[in-house]
Amino acid sequence: MHGLMRTVLTLAGLHRRGRHNVLDIRRRDNEVRLSRLPGAFEGFSVLHLSDLHLDMSVPYLERLIDSVRGVVHNVCVLTGDFRFRTFGPYQPAIDALARLRPHLGEAVYAVLGNHDTIRMVPGMEALGINVLMNEAAYLRRGNDSLILAGIDDAHTYRTHDLGKLEAAVGRESCAILLSHTPEPYRKAAHVGFSLMLSGHTHGGQICLPGGLPIFTDSGAPRAVARGAWKYHNMVGYTSVGCGSSIIDVRLNCRPEITLHRLHRSPTGAD
Repeated sequence: MHGLMRTVLTLAGLHRRGRHNVLDIRRRDNEVRLSRLPGAFEGFSVLHLSDLHLDMSVPYLERLIDSVRGVVHNVCVLTGDFRFRTFGPYQPAIDALARLRPHLGEAVYAVLGNHDTIRMVPGMEALGINVLMNEAAYLRRGNDSLILAGIDDAHTYRTHDLGKLEAAVGRESCAILLSHTPEPYRKAAHVGFSLMLSGHTHGGQICLPGGLPIFTDSGAPRAVARGAWKYHNMVGYTSVGCGSSIIDVRLNCRPEITLHRLHRSPTGAD
C-alpha cells in the first residue's frame, strides 16, 4: 500500500512537492480562554508538539529543531508518536529526541501514541521528560495550581483510563488533558477537563485543496480532527502534527508547532 501511494503521487507529479512540504513546519498561535483558569496563570504559554516521528529523516529533525529554537514558553507538551513506524527499533527516535530536548525548556510533559512502545519511557524520562500514563501532575505559581493530566493511547492500544483521573480533576479545578488522539473527547468533557490537547490525525496529511482531509485515521468526527474546537464546557485543539507517517509527504496540510496562550474568561464563557 505504501509503495502504491508513492507511485501514484509520483505519476501525478506530487511526490517531490509533498516531500518539500514536510520541511515547511509552521508556527501556529492559539489563544485559549478558560473560565476556571487561576489568576496566576493568565498569559501562561504551552508549546505543543505532536506526531513528531523523529526518526523520519535527518533534514526533518534539523528543521524541527530550528522551528522550536527560541520559542518562548512556560511548559512544553508532547502528544505522542515519537517513532516513524509502528514497529521495529525505537532507539533512533530516542536519540533524535535527545537532540531536540535542549530546545524544549525545563518543564516537558508527554504521552505515548500508537507508534510508540512503553519501552521508550525510561529513555524519555532520562532526558527529563515527564511521561504521564493515566496520571496527573500539578503546575504551581504562587498559591495557584493548574492540573496537567495525560492518558495512554486511546486509538490502538486503548489503555487510556480517564476514570482514574476523575478524582484528581474535580469540578472546580482547571485541568488540561493530554491525549494522543481526540477520540475520547466526550468522556474528557464529562470528567470535567477545561482543555484537551491532542494530535494523531495529522490533519489528514494528504488533503484536497482547501485542506479537506481525505482520511484522518480516527474514530472522532472531523469537527475535532484539526485545529481549535469546543465540546460542551471543554475547549480543545488537535494539532496537525510536526512530522509525517507512513510516507514522508504532505499535501495541502503543512506541519505545525503550536503555541497555546491561556487567558481567563468570565465564568461560563469558555
